[in-house]
Amino acid sequence: MVAKIQKKISESTTARWFVLGLVAFTMLCGYFITDMMAPLQDLLQSPVGQGGLGWTGDEYGTFTSAYGWFNVFLLMLIFGGMILDRMGVRFTGLMAAGIMVIGVAIKWFGVSHDFGGATVRLFGSEWGYPLLVASFGYALFGVGIEIAGITVSKILVKWFKGKEMALAMGLEMACARIGTGLAIGVTPLLCKAFGNSISMPVLMGLLLLCIGFLSFMVFVVMDRRLDAERAEQETEKEEPFRFSDIFSIIKIKGFWYIAILCVLFYSAVFPFLKYAPSLMINKFGISQELSGLIPSILPFGTILLTPFFGNLYDRKGHGAGIMLIGAVMLVFIHAMFSIPGLNYWIIALALMILLGVAFSLVPSAMWPSVPKIIPENKLGTAYALIFWIQNWGLMGVPYLIGKVLDKYCITGFIEGKPTYDYTLPMLIFTGFGILSIVFALLLRREDAIKQYGLQLPNIKK
Repeated sequence: MVAKIQKKISESTTARWFVLGLVAFTMLCGYFITDMMAPLQDLLQSPVGQGGLGWTGDEYGTFTSAYGWFNVFLLMLIFGGMILDRMGVRFTGLMAAGIMVIGVAIKWFGVSHDFGGATVRLFGSEWGYPLLVASFGYALFGVGIEIAGITVSKILVKWFKGKEMALAMGLEMACARIGTGLAIGVTPLLCKAFGNSISMPVLMGLLLLCIGFLSFMVFVVMDRRLDAERAEQETEKEEPFRFSDIFSIIKIKGFWYIAILCVLFYSAVFPFLKYAPSLMINKFGISQELSGLIPSILPFGTILLTPFFGNLYDRKGHGAGIMLIGAVMLVFIHAMFSIPGLNYWIIALALMILLGVAFSLVPSAMWPSVPKIIPENKLGTAYALIFWIQNWGLMGVPYLIGKVLDKYCITGFIEGKPTYDYTLPMLIFTGFGILSIVFALLLRREDAIKQYGLQLPNIKK
């Protein structure tokens, strides 16, 4: 009986949803690491004698920007996409998960040692070794989590194409947002529980990521069985990926519209989350220990909404319209955050809930739309190119905000820590939202011309 079920794994609804659970859990563990330092910004900027690392806002911005260093400048995401299309999801996923584990281990080593206060001069700046080592580890982790992201996207296309693909992608993103929410909401409490230790939450995140690695290994066993089964059933082979296919991808106007929409939208959300706890402290008067609770509503709010909108796209279509609505909401939310007089915590709560809705709308329609524009044998590279473009924003925007805060937004000092006015950073995020609307409109027009089917349901009847 077991053998009979295994032979029909490609037809098994239970099998494909179980696969979704395995890879989504791995991404949850990864995104817990991605955003865990955001609510610790205030502590990181505390003097060393008070349990902090004594970083400036500029240095914190440098650390958060490290996420995209290797992906952007060494083109690691592009190479990762090419490896994915050539070597498959199993090899690439295990490679990415291994890189994540190594990167987090290095990051933990960096924040858990003071290195005797030693510094080194690089790129015309003085670097403390904790900042340098932690940034290097975070940059390496960034390679792993981004390659894992494109790999999981291709896994879901492979297992759910012609079925509930947008719903599956929405559920995977919802699980990833659980990781983000736990990181932002729980990390300050963990830090306090261990005597304001910055390194202990990182170490716990490393252990969680190791469990995620094991989860992906279980998926590998199931995916190998699926490939063996399909090899028996299929007589025609899919055309293999070629290096020249990169040029065919970048010639597609719709690809560029969706890629630019991606970088603009994500640049107004993920970098914002890096600074949201500090915004809660400086504008809304919330304590450092509780500063992550309101921002954590954003990822938790997407848990139900992203699958809901994904299911709507699967059954009713309107993908381009969904992305446009999300971009419009983004502008309204950041514009409201930028108004100096609106400094009551209940307003912050309401705006964060709305941002959770906007953050559910755009990704739930954007990622399932890519396979409608790009052939499946080029999907890995296409996702890699989009993620590479996105990483320019994930790297550059936190660095920009850190510079802006230190140069234009310091309003005073309390116990050696600077206080900030976040009006200008919020206006910058609003600008990204306005540009998102422009490219959402361009994508909708291109879909009408080329008939990609972005407004059509994903489920084939």
